[in-house]
Amino acid sequence: MTKQLVILGSTGSIGRQTLDVVQHLPIQVCALAAGTNTELLAQQCRAFQPRLAVMGTEAAAKELRSLLGDQKIDILVGEAGMIEAAQLPEADTVITSVVGTLGLRPTLAAIRAGKRIGLANKETLVCAGSLVMAEAKKWGAEIIPVDSEHSAIFQCLMGCHDRAQVKKLILTCSGGPFYGMSREELSEMTKADALRHPNWNMGPKITVDSATLMNKGLEVIEAMHLYSMPLERIEVAIHRQSIVHSLVEFCDGAIMAQLGVPDMRIPIQLALTYPDRAWCPAPELDLFSCGSLTFARPDMETFGCLRLAIDAARQGGTACAIMNAANEAAVGLCLEDKISLAQIEELVKAAMDEVPVTPGESVEEILGADRMAREAVLRQFSKL
Repeated sequence: MTKQLVILGSTGSIGRQTLDVVQHLPIQVCALAAGTNTELLAQQCRAFQPRLAVMGTEAAAKELRSLLGDQKIDILVGEAGMIEAAQLPEADTVITSVVGTLGLRPTLAAIRAGKRIGLANKETLVCAGSLVMAEAKKWGAEIIPVDSEHSAIFQCLMGCHDRAQVKKLILTCSGGPFYGMSREELSEMTKADALRHPNWNMGPKITVDSATLMNKGLEVIEAMHLYSMPLERIEVAIHRQSIVHSLVEFCDGAIMAQLGVPDMRIPIQLALTYPDRAWCPAPELDLFSCGSLTFARPDMETFGCLRLAIDAARQGGTACAIMNAANEAAVGLCLEDKISLAQIEELVKAAMDEVPVTPGESVEEILGADRMAREAVLRQFSKL
C-alpha cells in the first residue's frame, strides 16, 4: 500500500484522476510534476501540499513561484527536476504519466531508487522495454501498470505462479470512433473526429492514437516486456463496449477476464493499493444494464498504424523507438492542424523506412534513434 506518492504528469488526465483517487486514501503526496499548466499545478499544490513541485520550463517555474509565494514548496525545472522528484527518499511510489520519451530517464531514476512504479507512460516500455525491465529486476523495483488493459492482465495473472501456463494474452480495444470504416472513409476523417472517443476521456495524443489504433500497437509492445510474452502469443480483440478490459487464456483452455466500467480511477487505485483493494470513487458496473458484449478482429489493412507497431515489435532493437518517436511527431503535427489524420501513418512508415535500426542497448542509443525519427518526420513533412 502506497504511503508517500510522487506524480509525474499531475496536470494530465491520469495525474488528475490519480489525485481524485488519493483524496479517498491515506496517502501523502510529496511531489508533483507538470509541463506548463501553472495554474492547475498551483491549485493542486495548495490542495495536496507536496514539498516539491516541478515545471517543464524555467518560465513556467517562475510563474509557479509567483503563484505559490506564500507556500513552503520547493520548485524545480525540467527533466532534472523530475529525476529529483522521482528519487525522493520518503516516496515509496511514483506514478509516471508524462507523455513521450520525456518520461524515460525519470522512470529509470525511480526504478534505481527502488520505488514502486505506477506505469502510465507507454513510451518507457515501448522504446526501452528490455532495458527498463532489466533495471527493475536489478534494483528490486515493482512495476504495476496503470493502463486499463495491462492492469486487467496484471489482475488476471495474480494467481498464476507459472507463466508457462499462459497460452495467450488478449488485449481488448474499443476500436475508436472510426471502427468499421474503409481506408477511403478514414482518409476523410479530421482531427476533431478523432478526438471524439466513444468510451474514454483521455488526453489529445492518446485519443488520436486510439483513433488510428496505434495505441493498441504500443500496448502490444508493452505487454511483451511487462509479461515476458512473445509477440505471437499476444492478440488484439475489438470490444466496442469497453467493459472487458483484457483477458488471459491459459494452457487448459480457461480464459480469465477483468470487467469494469471504463473509468481509469479503478486501475490507478489498484496500482496504489496493491496487493490490497479499497473502495473506489468510480461507479460500479451493472451487469444487468451494460448490454451485450461483442468481440471482433482488428482490421490492420485499414488501420495501418497497428500493423506498423507490430512490424516494429517483430523487428526489435531500436525499431520500436523509431516507430514511437515518428508517431509522436506526426500526431503532434496533426494536433497542430499541419497534416491530416491519414498522413500520420504515411509519415511513420517513411521514418521507419529511413532510420537505421540498431540493437538499442543503452539510453543514449534509444534516445538517438528517437531524435533521428523525429527529424525524419520533419523532413518528410517539408516535402508534403
